[in-house]
Amino acid sequence: MTMTRKLPIGIQSFEKLRRDRYVYIDKTAFLWQLVQGSNPYFLSRPRRFGKSLFLSTLAAYFRGKKELFKDLYLEKAEEEQAAQENRTPWQEYPVLYLDFNTGQYELTGALDETLSYFLDTEEPKYNLQKNGLSHAKRFTALIQAAYHQTGKQVVILVDEYDKPLLQTMGVNEELNEQYRNTLKAFYSVIKTCDEYIRFAFLTGVTK
Repeated sequence: MTMTRKLPIGIQSFEKLRRDRYVYIDKTAFLWQLVQGSNPYFLSRPRRFGKSLFLSTLAAYFRGKKELFKDLYLEKAEEEQAAQENRTPWQEYPVLYLDFNTGQYELTGALDETLSYFLDTEEPKYNLQKNGLSHAKRFTALIQAAYHQTGKQVVILVDEYDKPLLQTMGVNEELNEQYRNTLKAFYSVIKTCDEYIRFAFLTGVTK
C-alpha cells in the first residue's frame, strides 16, 4: 500500500508541520544566514507566501526546540557553530511574538485591544503589571525586563505589522492616521532598545 505524504496546505505552525510529519522543503539554511547576520529584518511579500510559517520557524529556533530541526540543515549548523564558539548549542532566548492576523481593525479600539492583549499576556512572565503607561512605554519595559531577568537578549517577531493600516486605508482615514501614529511609536521601541535585542523580524504586505 502506497502512503500519501501530507502536504502542509494552510499550515502556519512549524511545530505542527514537523510533529505531524507534513512534507517540508528545508529552508533552514536561509534562516541560519539571517540569524548570523545583522538585524532588524523586514520581509514584504504577498499573502499566502509563507511569511507566518517562516516566523514560526524562527520562534522555534530561538526557543531552543532542537527536536523540530532533526535532519535539517540548521541542526548541524547550530551544533558546529556552538562548538566553534565554545558555547552550549540550542540556547533559549526570550521571544516576544506579536501577531496582527486576528482583529477587525475597521472597528475603533481594535488595535488597542490587540496590543493590550499582547502586553497583558507577556508582562506577567516577567513580573510586570499594567501600570497605565502607553503601549510603547509598556513594550520598552517588557523588553528590558525580559533581558535583565533572563540574561539573554530578546527576540522580537511581528506578523502582518501593517494589517491595521491596510484595513482602514481609504475607508476611515482618521482611524488610519490614529493607527499610524500608535504603531510608529510602538515600532520605534525596537530601535531605542537595540542593546537588549538579539534579533527582530517583521512581516507585512506593504513597503
